[in-house]
Order: sequence, then structure tokens, then C-alpha cells
Amino acid sequence: MICCTNTNTALFFSSIDKIPSKIWKALGCTKNSYFHPDFLKSLEKNHQKITFSYIVLVDDKNQPIAFASLKIIDFELNSIKNDFKLLKDIGRKLHVFPDKKPLKLLICGNTFISGEHGVFIKENQDKKAIIKELAKSINHFVNSDKKLKKQIDAFLLKDFAKESLFISDELKNFGYHRFSVEPNMKLEIHENWQNFDDYLASMKTKFRVKAKKAFKQSVHICIEEVTLINIEEQLPKMTALYEKVASNAGFNLGNFNLKTYKDLKEKFGENYILKSYHLEGKLIGFISGIINQNSLDAHFVGIDYQLNREHAIYQRMLYDYIEIAINKNLKILNFGRTASEIKSSVGAVPQDLTMYFRHKKTIKNKILKLFLQRIQPTPFQQKLPFKTVETKHEKH
Repeated sequence: MICCTNTNTALFFSSIDKIPSKIWKALGCTKNSYFHPDFLKSLEKNHQKITFSYIVLVDDKNQPIAFASLKIIDFELNSIKNDFKLLKDIGRKLHVFPDKKPLKLLICGNTFISGEHGVFIKENQDKKAIIKELAKSINHFVNSDKKLKKQIDAFLLKDFAKESLFISDELKNFGYHRFSVEPNMKLEIHENWQNFDDYLASMKTKFRVKAKKAFKQSVHICIEEVTLINIEEQLPKMTALYEKVASNAGFNLGNFNLKTYKDLKEKFGENYILKSYHLEGKLIGFISGIINQNSLDAHFVGIDYQLNREHAIYQRMLYDYIEIAINKNLKILNFGRTASEIKSSVGAVPQDLTMYFRHKKTIKNKILKLFLQRIQPTPFQQKLPFKTVETKHEKH
């Protein structure tokens, strides 16, 4: 546990349970599931290898005005594949990254979910001033603990959307370098989609045929709700499927413990989506996600890759997410990162995301800047599955 002295502008907490309820009340952040103590506590409780800490920024009257979630992880550089591999290899040659041991990384953000889920700022605040204060508070947090100051190799503030960059770019004044990562794939749910058939009807023939084919291929799959009654029995198999998907990712900030689902289901009930996919009695996949205000955010999925092509498991999952979002009258479906092209074929468009990185040592940080600038998300072919106004008369 890290003990950090409070400052005039920041309060530091080593666990969710230590944050008084009056602070949550004053912040007014709990409408957003990602800043609800129940959500944060579920992550904290089920990930013992991660050190969780929290910063509450206060104004000159000592009133809470912002909240930030920090995590300290041991990042295994060997888990990096694809685009980041070059960065890892060069970084090791130039001794920017440790050779044998993992990188000790302090992250502000949610390590498991893409999106702006690390910093909450109250309305009517000077956001640029708050980001500056946050950067100072993170430095204070690390520097006030001798052991931690020695251990931390680098800092990462993650997942800022394009419209936030004019605020988050304040971090550049604190030695952070920004780089682009895989986008969040986002689908806007049209008002005239009353049901899934309406969604299909809005598609060009080619994409509608593709959807119908996926339903035909997946016709023998039995989909069931994962509930508090049946979750224990399904978790080991779900975990095995999740691990297969996670091992294919090019960049992973840590393995998610699926036992967290039990807590999330307990706390969020129907607003936490968890469904399992079975074929002839065998578990072949699952989907998870949260209804957060007016959006459905897809979380982790598990897939039996050997059966995926034949039974269109993943394709079916994407359509199931869409159907849930339509049936629940939501406005946005966030599919998250990865598999951008297939997600674009069901109508999702990319939402650019930016991270900020800083190495503890000045020289190494300068070297890193040169390589971070070269990181680009993997290009993909954006599909346009919906009819344009001109093709609305097309027969179907």
C-alpha cells in the first residue's frame, strides 16, 4: 500500500473503500458507471497484482472538482506484438526499456476498457487547469514515496478522444508525448430502428445478405443469459476462451479476471450484459458489456476460434450487441478496439483515441519521443454498409 500525503489541491486514497461517500456525492460522477464506486471496487477486488490508487482534486474551498483512477502494473514487454514490436525492439537496444524485468508502469485510465474512463471533471470547471493539476499530483504521488519513486519506469495517461486533445495536450508541458492507438469503433443507433429488422432494412443488399448468412451459419448456436445462478459453473470455460482472444491482441495492459463479472452482475444487474454461446452443449463463446447512460459499451468477448468461421460466432456477436442496443433504446454502441474492419462492416465508424506517455528519465524520454511519433494505428478498409439517400429506393 502506498501512503501519500494530501496537498492543498489533491487528496490521495489507496482504495475505493477509503473514499468517503460525501466525496462521491459532491463529485456527482456516479451516473457514469465507470466512475461508480461499485464498478471501481469490482476491478480493485479481483485484480490483486495491480496497485490501485485514486486522486480527488479539490478547489480552494476544499470542494471535490475532479477524480482520477491510477493503476500501477508490471507491463510485460514480451506481450507486445504487431505495430508496437518495433518500438519494443528499438527501446531495448537503446536501453530505454528494461531488458529482463517488466516495465513498471503508472497508468491513469482504465487498463481493461478503451475510452475516456480515467479522469472525471465536474461541469463548469477549467479543464486545462485540472489536467495540469492532475499531472502535478501524479508527480507528487510518485515522488513522495521513496520506494515508488525508484520503481516507476514510465507514466501513461490513456484514451483521450479527438475533441479532448486541446485540453489533454497540456500534458506536453509535463514531458508527455502523445501517440495514436487503435480507434474505438462506434455505431450510432438510428432513431428509426425500432427493431433489428429495421437495422437490416437500412443496409445495402450486399451487407444485408452477409448478415442473413451469419444468422444462417449460427442457427444452431444456443444463446443464454449468464446469471448469478449459473455464472460459477461457466467461469472456468469462459476464462479459457477469453485467454485465447487476449493472446491474439497486439497490445494488452493486463489480463482481466473474469470473476469480476460476478461482482458487476451483482451490482449492476440487467445493466451488465453477459451472454454465453453454446453449440451441442459446449460453451463456444460469450459477450459482455455495460449499459452506461445512453450507450452500450462492449467489453470482453470469448471465442472458440476453431468453430468461428463455420458458425460465424464473432459476426453473430456483433449483431447481438446491435440488437440489444436497439431493444434498450440506446443511442450509441461502443464496440471498443480491435477487429476494426469487421466492425465497420456492421456500421461502426472509428473514433480516434490518443495516449500520452512519459519515461521517468529525461534522456530516455527524448529518445522515446522519436519512436512514439511513428506509431500509427493499423490501417483498415472502412466499409459503408448503409444505404445513402440516393439508394433508399433500392428494393429489398
